Amino acid sequence: MNNLAESIPTRIPSISDEPSVLADIYQASVNISVWQRDLSEELNHEIHDFITNHPKASASLAMTPDNAIEVLSKDFETKNMGAELHQDIAQLVDMFCCLFEQKRAGVRLTVLDRAMCPRFHVDRIPCRLVTTYNGIATQWLNHDDVNRDKLGAKSQGLPDEDSGLISADTTINQLTTGDVALLKGEYWSEEEGFGLVHRSPAVAAGEKRLLLTIDFIDD
Repeated sequence: MNNLAESIPTRIPSISDEPSVLADIYQASVNISVWQRDLSEELNHEIHDFITNHPKASASLAMTPDNAIEVLSKDFETKNMGAELHQDIAQLVDMFCCLFEQKRAGVRLTVLDRAMCPRFHVDRIPCRLVTTYNGIATQWLNHDDVNRDKLGAKSQGLPDEDSGLISADTTINQLTTGDVALLKGEYWSEEEGFGLVHRSPAVAAGEKRLLLTIDFIDD
């Protein structure tokens, strides 16, 4: 491992109710930054209506901060969402592109009735924005609580709780519905071996989860 990574003994979260906390992802010691926020009553109403009317919606779109609302309004899976939801997604695209100096971003909006990635894992990407508009939100582990030798195939197919990846007294952290989080992956500069370990939570029977992710797009 490179000298810079070795000089930083651990990775920590940065959590605040101020949106400026997202910029903390640039700190070498931070592998997740979380903007804790409450969704408005109107936005929650539009989210509920969208899930009711589109219970299997799944859209993957490329957009810029300038055309985000236009792209969302034209796409078959997202054009019937309310103005507040359109605006919120567009704002997050703008924040993501501004923070990382990107011209455009890849946006995925999905209604889920099961865990999309149920095992703890790290993403082989630089960074991803995640927010859950409805339902149970993403789970993640403190860096010092993970035995990375048990990630992926090294778990030998055993459940996370039985593989040795985590211990019996490990705290599993969880985002709250509405939180906006930036998760560092393994391809962040100098981050190999330190990407955030996280997973999708189990979704209760009869419930729906509305998940938004925003990613880099390679030009």
